Amino acid sequence: MGVTGTGKTTVGRLLAGALGVPYTEGDDLHPPANVAKMSAGVPLDDEDRRPWLDAIGDVLRRLPADRGAVVSCSALKRAYRDRLRAAAPDAVFVHLTGDRTLIGRRVAARTGHFMPALLVDSQFAVLEPLQADETGVAVDVSGSPEETAGRAVAALAALPAPHHP
Repeated sequence: MGVTGTGKTTVGRLLAGALGVPYTEGDDLHPPANVAKMSAGVPLDDEDRRPWLDAIGDVLRRLPADRGAVVSCSALKRAYRDRLRAAAPDAVFVHLTGDRTLIGRRVAARTGHFMPALLVDSQFAVLEPLQADETGVAVDVSGSPEETAGRAVAALAALPAPHHP
């Protein structure tokens, strides 16, 4: 989870590979209307996100009980994570964090993504970091994606069972 530009896709793939589990790109589950809205520079509202979160929840719900997975999505608000946990109570969140300047540079430099740089501020404005009662870890994204994935693996390994990878 995290704002646009934190590397959810790249780090998610690396993390899934390191853990030996499947990866799903949450952005691929957005309805076309959401992609069109974001491409036009319009932030999604909670109503827009509901079908997307439910699609992610369906992916999580269908996972075999004995096998994990990595699914990337912003999950910026506690309510969104609660909705995902309703579908997958054992979900563990990896919050990719970085300062506004770093994230702004990354988003401005990327090509071929529907999320324009002007939406970075709106994402930071609605971001609700993980709370103490939420199972998960925060991982700084400064450095390479490989370093970030390594920090994520180490942070997940430090969680108490049953969430130990």
